[in-house]
Amino acid sequence: MKTEKETAQGEEIRLRPAAPGDAVALCRIYAPYVEKTAITFEYEIPTAEEFARRIHHTLERYPYLVAEREGKILAYAYAGPLKERAAYDWAAELSVYVDPAARHLGLGRLLYEKLEEILKEQNVRVLYACITSPREEDEYLTRNSEQFHAHMGFTLAGTFHHCGYKFGRWYDVIWMEKEIGERLPDMPAFVPWPELAFWR
Repeated sequence: MKTEKETAQGEEIRLRPAAPGDAVALCRIYAPYVEKTAITFEYEIPTAEEFARRIHHTLERYPYLVAEREGKILAYAYAGPLKERAAYDWAAELSVYVDPAARHLGLGRLLYEKLEEILKEQNVRVLYACITSPREEDEYLTRNSEQFHAHMGFTLAGTFHHCGYKFGRWYDVIWMEKEIGERLPDMPAFVPWPELAFWR
């Protein structure tokens, strides 16, 4: 069960579903985002056990993917509910994290394209991204994430002003959205990830 892709750098990348056993590798990628950036508002690095629990919980309904080269995980991305109530079933929130040493290989794009393909099969119609946004770029935060999502077809949906505090600074949070399917009066049911015949 794998998908091979070529990045802009000519690197052969394997995309596959994540598993709880990947927790240590994913936590290693996530750690510098917690310690050195305002991209995530977590203050403490999760334990490997907590990370494994999060992966397992996500996979109960949504895709969670990793990108690896020669067996080493370089990036990961996953979907989740916008909100838990049933009326939100056709909307999903996306997140992506790339090993700082593997930036500029197009991994975020590859992962998002595959997530979008899967989510369409799940009957999701609109994607969202929750992004920390600086009033002015600083050593903890740039507008790279906002620019990446705009490049992927997301548009600004709204701004929460000065709603997150980290490193002694206040940051805005913006929501971006992307429609990926038609909204119908009689919508087909959301298909949970374990029931999807994708990559089977």
